Amino acid sequence: MKSEFLKYFSVAMASTLKFFGGPITGVILKLTWMETAICSAIGMMFSVLLFTYAGKGVQALVKKYRKAPPKKFSKTNRMAVNIWKKFGIIGIAFLTPPLFTPIFGPLLAVAFRVPRSAIFLWMSISAILWGLGVSYLAHKMTFIQEWIK
Repeated sequence: MKSEFLKYFSVAMASTLKFFGGPITGVILKLTWMETAICSAIGMMFSVLLFTYAGKGVQALVKKYRKAPPKKFSKTNRMAVNIWKKFGIIGIAFLTPPLFTPIFGPLLAVAFRVPRSAIFLWMSISAILWGLGVSYLAHKMTFIQEWIK
């Protein structure tokens, strides 16, 4: 029981920083693809919850200790603004796992002043869909398992 919980916890924690770490960890720990998907989604949502509520504080902290003023038109900023203009929170949420990471995606949504309820709704849907898809691929494609070993 304790070892199963630690496996689930490991997958969830791997997904808090970089979403694709969860499915890879699930394959390594020999969890089923469904267990891996659920734990990966939970891990991402932990980051979303944390950074949605702490978003303004993180932004203020970065601003306080930043030595040089940030570039207004960096490549990343332009990409985020373009996605926001075209797709809104739905685009930000669905591109968070592969592109923005579970840390930067919620901070970006907070910066665009998206209501928390919308952030949680769309990030949850995104985490579940990406978790199911990536976990299934990681468990069913043998070349990925060989690459991990």
